Parts: sequence; C-alpha cells; structure tokens
Amino acid sequence: MKYILVTGGVISGIGKGIIASSVGTILKSCGLHVTAIKIDPYINIDAGTFSPYEHVVPHITDAIQEWVMRQAKVPVDDDDVEPQVCVIELGGTVGDIESMPFIEAFRQFQFKVKRENFCNIHVSMVPQPSATGEQKTKPTQNSVRELRGLGLSPDLVMCRCSTPLDNSVKEKISMFCHVEPEQVICVHDVSSIYRVPLLLEDQGVVGYFCRRLNLPIETRPRKMLAKWKEMSDRSDRLLEQCSIALVGKYTKFSDSYASVIKALEHSALAISHKLEVKYIDSADLEAGMLQEDPVKYHEAWQKLCSADGILVPGGFGVRGTEGKIQAISWARKQKKPFLGSLSLKCINVQLKYANSTEFDPETKYPVVIDMPEHNPGQMGGTMRLGKRRTIFKTKNSILRKLYGDVDYVEERHRHRFEVNPELKQHFEEKGFHFVGQDVEGERMEVIELLDHPYFVGVQYHPEFTSRPIKPSPPYLGLLLAAAGGLPAYLQKGCRLSPRYELMFPQHHPEISHKN
Repeated sequence: MKYILVTGGVISGIGKGIIASSVGTILKSCGLHVTAIKIDPYINIDAGTFSPYEHVVPHITDAIQEWVMRQAKVPVDDDDVEPQVCVIELGGTVGDIESMPFIEAFRQFQFKVKRENFCNIHVSMVPQPSATGEQKTKPTQNSVRELRGLGLSPDLVMCRCSTPLDNSVKEKISMFCHVEPEQVICVHDVSSIYRVPLLLEDQGVVGYFCRRLNLPIETRPRKMLAKWKEMSDRSDRLLEQCSIALVGKYTKFSDSYASVIKALEHSALAISHKLEVKYIDSADLEAGMLQEDPVKYHEAWQKLCSADGILVPGGFGVRGTEGKIQAISWARKQKKPFLGSLSLKCINVQLKYANSTEFDPETKYPVVIDMPEHNPGQMGGTMRLGKRRTIFKTKNSILRKLYGDVDYVEERHRHRFEVNPELKQHFEEKGFHFVGQDVEGERMEVIELLDHPYFVGVQYHPEFTSRPIKPSPPYLGLLLAAAGGLPAYLQKGCRLSPRYELMFPQHHPEISHKN
C-alpha cells in the first residue's frame, strides 16, 4: 500500500480537497486502484449534529494510524479489488493547535510504513499583491518550515497562485524549501476545477510518483484522462443555461452545500447546460418575513418562481422549515421539477394539523417520527448513518429508471426522523407513492408524486456519491426535467445524445448504477 498525505498551509480553504481528488484522478487513469480518506482535526463526541456553518464533519480520534491502515484496504471500486494507493487529506492548516495530534500521528506513521510507501504533498499559497504584481514566496517558505519543524518533509510543494509561477519563483521556493525544482508544482487559477488534474499531469506529477513510490504505472494511452480533457473542454463551451432554486437554512455560506452544488454541476455538465444556482433562505419565504422585511420576502419568492427547478436539501431544527414546506407546496401545485433530499420535507398540507415529533414532541398528528437505530432518547449518536440499501417496490418509478432499472440502490444516510409508516396508505391514496423502502419495509426511502413532471423526495443524500463523469441519478433527473429533456431521455431508455454516451456509460440501461 502506498500512502499520499496532503497537507495545507497559510490559509484554510486553499484547495487541499481539489488537489487530493486530482491526484486520485490521474493515478486512477493510470490503471491503479485508488482510495481516499478525509480527516478533519475536530474532536467532538457527536460532530454530525453540528451546523454546517461550523464546518464540522465526522472525526477520527483513537488509534488513528491503525485506523488509516485498515480503512485504506477497503475496496471502493466495483471489482472489489483492494486499493493500491490511499490519498489522505488532512484538513485544517499546519500550525493550528487542533491539528497537532494528527500531524504527530503521521510523523510516526511515515516510519511505520517506510519511506518508499509514504509521500507528502504540501499545498501552500503564493500571493501576488496588486500593488507590486510580484509573486511572494515567503508565506510558502514559512509554511514548509513549520511543517518540517513538526517532523514532516514535503515531497511536492503545490503552490496555489493566480497566475503561472515564474521560473525564478519556482527556483526560489526550491532553494528555501529544500526540494528540487521539479517538486515545485504550479496550481494557478484555471477556468474550471476539472482542469486541475490535467494541470498536474502536464507538470510530470505521475512520473514523480512512479519514481518516488515505485508505482506500477501502465504505459498504454489513458482513455479516462482523454475523456476528462473532453469534459473539461466542453465545460468551457456551454451556452444553454438551467437555473435551480436551492431553498435551505444555511444559504449565507455556499460551502454549507458544497456536495449539493457539485452534484448539480455534474448533472448540468452531463446535459451540456450552464448551471445557475439561486440561493434562497427558507425563512425568507415565510409569512412572517412579509411583515418583517417585505423586500426580502418578495425577492425570495421571485427567485423561486423564476427558477427552472427547485431543490430542498436536508436540515435539522424548526427554523426555516415552514419556508421549505411553502416552496415544496408551490412546486407541487405549479408542477415545477422538484427534488428533496429528505422525504419528510415532501409531506406537507395533506393533513391539516400534520407535524413532526422533531418540532413538536407532543403533536397529536405525528406524520414524521423519531426512529433511531440505537440509543433511543439520546440526541448524540442516534442518527441512521452510512450506506443503506433501498429496495424499489415498483417498476413504474422514474427514479428507478434513472438508476438503470435496478432492483435496489445503496446510498448514504444521515438522519434520525422517518415518515410514520402507519400513514403510508393514507398518503398513497392522496397521490404520494413510496416507491422505495428499506430492506425491512419499515422505513420510507423514496417518494414520487403521480401526475407531475418530476417530484421526487429521498431519505438519503445522493449528492455524496455523485461524480463528474458519473452524476447522481436523482440530481440528473432534476436537471433533465428543469431543462425540459426528461421525457425524451426516458423514452430513449435513459440514454444521453450519442455524442456523450461514451462519456457517461452509466446511462446505458444495461449497465446498473452501483454506488
């Protein structure tokens, strides 16, 4: 097993994730089996219940070295072959106090797995002040010095900059960061993040890994990278536009919905459309906002009504929920393409006094109830978390067709509340159809509305498995419906136009969508 650790310095959000993903992409294009691990240095007993504004994801604490070695061996490809390379992104910024235990763990880890199996990429910044126009190397020098002082020496220094690095700047970084010039990689701003793997490839990153880690790189032409270049070129030539209203609770910070936005982008690219996301704070759609701030209220509704499709992602708590329900109700009545990432958000106005035990534990009409898999009554650690199987109960389902007419799918879950199974028959009599359920048939997983172009609610997060060359089927369905192309797509057996069939092979009905 070969391990590639990606660290970052100077500022947070410098692009470690994009670098890690790009490295994985070019190595995978060489025929290697690659997996990835993301570690954020937060120590919380239940990080999953934090607000996205706090930038918290599930953490790792005990025995990190053994955990990494064990997790790296888990097959991630459809062929169930053990990975050969594990790309590890260590979140945060070198020098932060919360990342110290993790950096120390990897300092020890490099000796445990031996030098020939461990490589460190350090992502740093080379600012270019407008006053002088000169590229400054000092932040990178200091960041690398800090990292080396903690016991890790970078093998590659990847420099984020607005324009390509001058040769003199690369030589200066090489001299003062104790690396060869070929180990200084320029990652300048490009038209699309999909061009970053090509940028790394052009600077000989694959060749360096081949020598440094003795990787069994194939010499034959790499079709995957050729497809990636075609996709990148096409993303710069898109003319038609499709707008999606994203109605949520955390719209002040777009990174709160990073996975959702990427899933939308993947699907928009698949149908050759530019994506326009209209962010709407769900609270702005509520009647109370009309009295508090009429301008904000009308602007929110104008965005909603002018969008080609509506997306309502999940969210905890009562704040803004009424606005989400209003948006969903409008999409239902106006037959506007709609996707909801949690089925409970689709249950609205069908019962006059309907409520959720999340918002009112004493409600007499519990349409949505708490159904934890373990530790009932405790908030922390009770979510239904991770990959779960959803069984399609009917062949007459749009979502089933979008997945490739499979009998089941496996998607990632992260929730605590479920649709009350006792009310299933009542909702189906009203036109809601629970076309997907869990293995036991107790939890409602997928809901569709009859006599509607596209009204789909799912109890999982399909955005987590979306990829640039393999977009998520629920999101693809939303974009197709919003662009007016869903009926033709379904009629053709879920095939894109011939020009893109080789690019997106999962849209052939004979190939199942396997997550």
